[in-house]
Amino acid sequence: MASLLKQSLRVPDPNIASRCLRFPARRTLASISTQNPKSENRSRSRTASFRPCSAPASSIQHGRNFSSSSRRSYKTVEEAKSRYKLGPFSWQAGALFLVAGIGLTIYFRYEKARMARARIAEANKGIGKPLVGGPFHLTTMDGKEFTEQDLKGKYSLIYFGFTHCPDICPEELDKMAGMIDRVKDKQGDVMKPVFISCDPARDTPEVMRRYLADFHEDIVGMTGSWQEVKDVCKAYRVYFSTPPDVVSGQDYLVDHSIYFYLMDPDGDFVEAIGRNFTVDAAAKVINDHVADWKSKIEKA
Repeated sequence: MASLLKQSLRVPDPNIASRCLRFPARRTLASISTQNPKSENRSRSRTASFRPCSAPASSIQHGRNFSSSSRRSYKTVEEAKSRYKLGPFSWQAGALFLVAGIGLTIYFRYEKARMARARIAEANKGIGKPLVGGPFHLTTMDGKEFTEQDLKGKYSLIYFGFTHCPDICPEELDKMAGMIDRVKDKQGDVMKPVFISCDPARDTPEVMRRYLADFHEDIVGMTGSWQEVKDVCKAYRVYFSTPPDVVSGQDYLVDHSIYFYLMDPDGDFVEAIGRNFTVDAAAKVINDHVADWKSKIEKA
């Protein structure tokens, strides 16, 4: 029987026929014909699942190597879970984002304040004739002539008052002394403080020297004739009420504006600092303007 079957198959390898004879068919044609379609499909799927794969061993081994190398190995299950829980973010990324946000906020606030100061300085310069400031001619407490040209090279802080002022001028000159020290501590010798008398009849150079020595050694006192003082008060928009012809011993009222006038190294008006400013606030205004100045400032 086996020999007849080998001849009928006519295959080059006789061993194939012998292997097939070892597994006799378990089902007859009658059982197959009586089987319902569902069981037939199920049986086909089972037999198909046991068919040997014809892919070469080299390709199978290559696929296994690729899939195993693409996966990341974790030491513990908790490490793998935390990796998928956090995603691409970590505490280092969060800290970097927070620091960058704080830095940008500080930078934009500084730039906003700087632009506001620049607008104030440009607006106060005006077009053509300056709004505050201008030519003047006075005499210092050392007897030297002083004009608006001598203000250039440094920032100038100018205050108008008189030595016989009972309360306001001493308070403001004490504030001026504190402003000088704070600016000098931070920026160096970049500011020239000036005190201009609105009472030329009584405020002689010698009187002003003794008066200002009680406040600060850097303050330069200035006076002049009645007309010279009136001209400088007009240039700086300062109220001036001193009468022109004053007799010695005559009582009269002296009134003036209460502002510090900040001038830049070019001699242009920058900002007016009123009585509502504290020493620290006024010094901060000056230091900020000095820091914004791009050109050279004399420190001698």
